[in-house]
Amino acid sequence: MKKYEAEFKLKVVESFLAGEGGAKLLARRWSLPEEKIRTWVSRYRLHGIDGLRPKRSAYSAQFKLQVLAHQDREQLSSRQVAAVYDIRNPNQVVVWRRNLDQGGVQALDGRKQGRPSMKPERRCPPPANTAATDSTQALREENERLRAEVAYLKKLQALIRSKRSAADKARLIAGLRRHHKLTDLLQAAGLARSTFYYQCQATQRADQQSTLKTRIRAVYDEHKGRYGYRRITAALCNSLEKPVNHKCVQRLMQKMGLRAMIRAKKRSRQVLGISDEHVPNVLQRDFCATAPNRKWATDVTEFSVNGHKLYLSACMDLYNGEIIAHRMARRPVFELVSSTLQTALSRIRCTTELVVHSDQGWHYKMKPYRAMLARRGVKQSMSRKGNCFDNAAIESFFGTLKAEYFHLAAPDSIDALEAGVHDYIHYYNHERIKLGLQGLSPVDYRLRSTA
Repeated sequence: MKKYEAEFKLKVVESFLAGEGGAKLLARRWSLPEEKIRTWVSRYRLHGIDGLRPKRSAYSAQFKLQVLAHQDREQLSSRQVAAVYDIRNPNQVVVWRRNLDQGGVQALDGRKQGRPSMKPERRCPPPANTAATDSTQALREENERLRAEVAYLKKLQALIRSKRSAADKARLIAGLRRHHKLTDLLQAAGLARSTFYYQCQATQRADQQSTLKTRIRAVYDEHKGRYGYRRITAALCNSLEKPVNHKCVQRLMQKMGLRAMIRAKKRSRQVLGISDEHVPNVLQRDFCATAPNRKWATDVTEFSVNGHKLYLSACMDLYNGEIIAHRMARRPVFELVSSTLQTALSRIRCTTELVVHSDQGWHYKMKPYRAMLARRGVKQSMSRKGNCFDNAAIESFFGTLKAEYFHLAAPDSIDALEAGVHDYIHYYNHERIKLGLQGLSPVDYRLRSTA
């Protein structure tokens, strides 16, 4: 390695400080490594001309511990802390760190230089009082060992104190508070009393959020990922019987990576048309009912599995959105619709105030269907031609059914699909909550209103 005189180093540093060029330009001018110029400048700024002169010295274990503690406290690199303490070789700091981690404080003591002696050691004859001498020697060695251990623990405590956060200190103090005075513990940890109580409250809040996360996960798994944060909030309020902020639930669900697995709703194109000439549109998109069995909506939807079709006919009570009757068949025959209507009408006695709304499907225009309604005194209503929004309530249910069951479960056979639709409709009526029904399921809402 090439040696440079202190006067030459000072000349290069003064050129750098005078603004004659940066480290890269001066390195090309003087044919020097760029990093060496930066090192000289750093040493000169910290230690003056002494930082540029040759230095030969041995470092004690205490000095090494001081350097390593300063490095941990200020989060400095080996090169930076070497410049602060005028250590010419930054790799020495790396070696000290490795020795401390592997062998403790004893590994930082200086070793004897030179080759070991090859002469055999001469053993002195044991003294007369061998037992007493051995005991004294053992006590002296034990004393030295304990002194080294205490010194090491003091330095280690300084290192730990510089790294440990206030939350960790508060947690340790809370564990020792039963056996020691709080004032003594706070003084030993160097922690303010207000900070200690703040960290205790923060820990309690974290524990409460942990419990809330567990409940959110349970509700999410129970409903197979169909619930978003709004419905989960309503379910938690019903089960806990205390308010839960929806923003808190939304934030925790985002941290947990939970989101509703249903599809995004798409708005279809509206087609204007006219009502059937025999059956007017009595409902007029008024999907609100003041009591059960005042307004019904019915329709037929189609499923396809491996080239096979399944048709579902459903009738909904617009008071609470409950599916009061449904039938399934492999073909869209008239019996599919008529049996659905018969099952629904068999639930009630008085039907004089009932309105049954449907689209202009061929099933609902047939004379036997209209005669069934007329015999019970039911008023029939039909949507306008080509306008699905006039029957949006039952259409929305079909969309929810396909999004929350058909597309997620993906049944591989018609029999599995039919059984799954039966199970989902029971779940939809008895378990799935609606925000528009005060966070209750359709059946619970009907039972509470009638009670």
